[in-house]
Amino acid sequence: MTNKQSYKVLAVDDEADILELLQYNLKKEGYEVEIAQDGRKAVELAKDFMPDLILLDIMMPNQDGVETCRQIREIGDLSDVFVIFLTARSEEYSEVAAFDIGADDYITKPIKPRALMSRINAMFRREAKNKKDNNQINIGELSIDRTSYTVTVEGNQVTLPKKEFELLYFLAQNPNKVFSRDDLLQNIWGADVYVLARTVDVHIRKVREKIGNGFITTVKGVGYKFDYQA
Repeated sequence: MTNKQSYKVLAVDDEADILELLQYNLKKEGYEVEIAQDGRKAVELAKDFMPDLILLDIMMPNQDGVETCRQIREIGDLSDVFVIFLTARSEEYSEVAAFDIGADDYITKPIKPRALMSRINAMFRREAKNKKDNNQINIGELSIDRTSYTVTVEGNQVTLPKKEFELLYFLAQNPNKVFSRDDLLQNIWGADVYVLARTVDVHIRKVREKIGNGFITTVKGVGYKFDYQA
């Protein structure tokens, strides 16, 4: 079980009744909670509060959730914080934009508190399990350190958001094995999180941009593999 009291959650929404609902249910689950009604205030609060997870509305005045997420990801100590978007918008392009900026999950309103708490708990359980691995992978000029969530290429450190890191780490753990998009969604996002298959393509593209194109190969009509020749 996760020690919920050790996890901090920042809830951001411009609707006071939604914040009240989130705060009540998160505290009931045992999480430490802070709230913000504005994207700009959320960024400033996040710097001091240092949350483990942020629940972030997309449509907000002054600064929307996508821009808020982008700014938070640029804060060194928060580059790998979990971000779950909460939104009334269900269009595919909104969901793709959210995952493109580094979201870990995307939940449409109206919010179902029990289902939301279940997804948050599952997210932290997976993180706790992954941390027990304490593995490091060294393949040629690429080094992946699970304990510090760092990646280096030719001695230069590369910054990857959490889901991009987990995707790279998973593929590198299974060199030359082909995984379909559904396989990767299941293993990286989990069965309890619904995301589009296109999300995998977006994350693969982002990883390639940062580490180079020579590591992850597209197998046409099948999926992706980490290409490694001993």
